[in-house]
Amino acid sequence: MLAPAYQADVVIVGAGVAGLSAAHRLTSQGVTVAVLEAAPGVGGRMSTEKVDGFRLDRIGQLLSTAYPELRLTPGLDGLVLRPFAPGVLLHGDGRHHRVDAPADARSARGALRAVRALASAPRGVPGPGLVAASRRAAFRVLPGAGQATASRAPRGTTPLGGAVDQARLGAALTRLAHVPVERLLARRELPAGQALAARGLPARTIDGFLRPLLAALLCDPALTTSSRCADLALRAFAGGRLCVPEGGAETLPELLAQTLPAGTVHTGVRVTSVATTSVTTAEHGEVRCRAVLLATDARAAAGLLPGLRVPDFHPVTVVHHTTDDPPRTGSALLLDADRGGPVAHTAVVSEVDPSRAPAGRALISSTVLGTPPSDLEAAVRTHLARLYGTSTHRWETLAVHHTREAVPAMPAPHDLRRPVRLLAGLYVCGDHRDTSTVQGALHSAHRATTAILKDLGASGSLHRADPAPTAQAA
Repeated sequence: MLAPAYQADVVIVGAGVAGLSAAHRLTSQGVTVAVLEAAPGVGGRMSTEKVDGFRLDRIGQLLSTAYPELRLTPGLDGLVLRPFAPGVLLHGDGRHHRVDAPADARSARGALRAVRALASAPRGVPGPGLVAASRRAAFRVLPGAGQATASRAPRGTTPLGGAVDQARLGAALTRLAHVPVERLLARRELPAGQALAARGLPARTIDGFLRPLLAALLCDPALTTSSRCADLALRAFAGGRLCVPEGGAETLPELLAQTLPAGTVHTGVRVTSVATTSVTTAEHGEVRCRAVLLATDARAAAGLLPGLRVPDFHPVTVVHHTTDDPPRTGSALLLDADRGGPVAHTAVVSEVDPSRAPAGRALISSTVLGTPPSDLEAAVRTHLARLYGTSTHRWETLAVHHTREAVPAMPAPHDLRRPVRLLAGLYVCGDHRDTSTVQGALHSAHRATTAILKDLGASGSLHRADPAPTAQAA
């Protein structure tokens, strides 16, 4: 229990991934830290519900092996990432199309290679041998499940367009994988949809592939997100593999919490006000410190510091089903190129991470973006039957998680480096200060702790430092 007169160098308000990663960076430099969390557990929106042996993510944001902060953040050495099958599986025109990221995206020769695509009947998915063979031909068509013939797909049978369009897309993704981040952030900024069209990409490629892909990565099917944020997401897709943490989303924050010094994290402690040298809690009175870092979500941060900007949010609904007869899509992430129903993307998650379902059962997790329809359950089942090409009548619904303020919106213009230092002694971090991804949350914490360490290391009183812009301008 937190003593009323407890003192620490830095008090961090919020035990999500931003606050916990900031605590790691500070404690590794010898700074004493107290992390105060109002909820009974850590993780914030990265939470996982346990139901009858299943592990069900509430939001289920996708990660990428290309996220630099997953490698740079102290405390994540033990994190196990479970990758999806390479690329994605698109459902369009009644068929499945396997789309890989550009081969050798990190090499100079990658720019000369087209995106590989495979078309199949609704229930058919290419096996490993066929995927390997597809690297020697532009297309292969699977006329039926498990039976393939080597032939070129007719023009226009994939959501990406023809061979020239695919080559152009492959070259564009490969260039993104090589462009330094700072150069991407200096590009002219537009809404993502407009920027993609301005770059000469065909409408079919944008609507058939890039829109559903970016919807899965950014939770924004309208593509109003800043083109700079979209470029960062596509850069990660081109340079890495989409993945999820083994054991559920909560594994990441729990690992961070468990590897902090004992007594650092205090749950069930509600902060009612903050200042530059203390925080006041409902349960334990005042906690004195040298600096305060707000690492809550945007709305909670604005509640403690009126004047902080509260962004709009993308609502996310995740529907979890189970069956003993799973669809034959393996560990692929399945996107709907036709936008023929409420489901933006879906996967047999137990094929990606077997620890999320008991033996003999499959876990299918599906994401609905925006306001869900009134007949959500029936609409999702109907859509999933079409996407997977199988009956969903006997699938059991395990849970439906609707989060109204799931992901902060990032419309153009968007400041990807929103100030984390408000005043000497008062700092803020979270995905609302950077990009609304796990990478953004961790990177904002990295920026905030760099500012804190610089100020704490200054000679004389911390609060004699020149003030930064006030909270009203943040």
